Amino acid sequence: MSQQLPALIVVAPLIAALLIFMAGWVRRGLCFPLAAAALIISLLSALGMLQEVLAQGPLHYRLGGWEAPWGIVYDVDAINALVLSVVAAVALVNLVAARPSLEAEPPYRIGSFYALYVLSVTGMLGMVVTGDVFNLYVLLEITSLSGYALVSMGSERAPLAALNYVFLGTIGASFYLLGVGFLYTVTGSLNMADIARLLPALYGSKAVLAAFVMIMVGLWFKAAFFPLHSWLPGAYSYAPPAVAGLLAPLMTKVMIYVMIRLMLSVFTPAYSFALAALNQAVVWLAVLAIVAGALLALAARDFRRMLTYIIVSEVGYMVGGAWLGTRLGLTGSLLHLVNDAAMTLCVFLAAAAFAYRYKGESLTSLRGLFRRMPWTMGALVIGGLSIIGVPPTCGFFSKWYLLSAGIQAGQWGYVAALLFSSLVNLALFFRVFEIAYFEPFHDRHGAEHGAPAAVVRNEAPAMIVLPLLFTAAGLIALGLYSKELASGVIALGLPAGLR
Repeated sequence: MSQQLPALIVVAPLIAALLIFMAGWVRRGLCFPLAAAALIISLLSALGMLQEVLAQGPLHYRLGGWEAPWGIVYDVDAINALVLSVVAAVALVNLVAARPSLEAEPPYRIGSFYALYVLSVTGMLGMVVTGDVFNLYVLLEITSLSGYALVSMGSERAPLAALNYVFLGTIGASFYLLGVGFLYTVTGSLNMADIARLLPALYGSKAVLAAFVMIMVGLWFKAAFFPLHSWLPGAYSYAPPAVAGLLAPLMTKVMIYVMIRLMLSVFTPAYSFALAALNQAVVWLAVLAIVAGALLALAARDFRRMLTYIIVSEVGYMVGGAWLGTRLGLTGSLLHLVNDAAMTLCVFLAAAAFAYRYKGESLTSLRGLFRRMPWTMGALVIGGLSIIGVPPTCGFFSKWYLLSAGIQAGQWGYVAALLFSSLVNLALFFRVFEIAYFEPFHDRHGAEHGAPAAVVRNEAPAMIVLPLLFTAAGLIALGLYSKELASGVIALGLPAGLR
């Protein structure tokens, strides 16, 4: 059974999506259990593969028994087993928290929502595990198309935001596909390991350089790497909270992982960090992304929109760390990928809890929430401190790796941008905490917060709050085990030749 885990992690949610769609027309009560069961199977499969990879080394699974390069191969090493576990865990936790808000939706949308949700997760898991560059494109489109539909289910401005997402997402996918076409032209293969074997003799080819640049640009569109980010703020601000809680923590992180994997496993570090000679330019683009994201977040007057611009800044962290081209930089980038998925889930679950009770999205609508929703605000404090980078939360440790890598590489602009962003995040979250704790508010009876007896606690349902508290506790646990993740898991998946 363990030999089938690489296929099971994708096949289970794919089949579940079809069953959920049919159940939506017959018996809607089955939709949530089917979705949850599929994601539990994927999570257990991912954890099983992680354990097996750490004990025995990388796994190779041939779909249908076809040998590479003719067949599609799923390759699992320590890094993508970790990323698979993160994707499945985040999707499952958010699914549980999303259920109360979905009960208020029109019944006819429930089946479609759960089917698209699981289909989107299927695509993300497939992108992480596949060893074929064209199969990766197919899975990317599955994720994107389901994501467009999910975003459009939001507020009245959501369809326009989804349309913008479609346009820019299509441009990004086209760049990636053109790059794959160039690679196939010069190598005659689509298998990642086979391309990596054939490329060294072709490193001087301009077609290879064109393929590399186009693939990177396509992935940067999908990862919302500034200035290719303009689809993200609208899509995540106007999407339903349950959708934002899935896409915001995972979509950009999966694309960053795909970028790193192609740089290391297909083009290899010898080309990505030496012959292509793009390191300096990309690191400075990352500096621009970090600073611009921080400033745009500072200007936001809407809580969820502020969080989306923080994501833009965090993407700059990870891209810059990866393009430093060092073992320490890649370790920091991958560790931050894991941590940021958890941090983003925490703050977006808090935003979903606020929206469930009070509907407002502006920062002023947060007044009095420390008294009315103390558990939710406590979790948000932990999430905010982690994004700022306060120990012992996980955000501190991955930022420490990235700062150390920037200093080691002599990239002082990158180091300064990381520090600047952390200071801006400090200002952002303490502004939120000040509004939620100190500013006057009126409870449902019209009494100001100066009369404590009149304040009515009004937490979101336990099915939202408990996953939120679980995620907040996870930020501290990830921080305490950061060294084990970095040296015991991530280091095993990095190429031996990295300096």
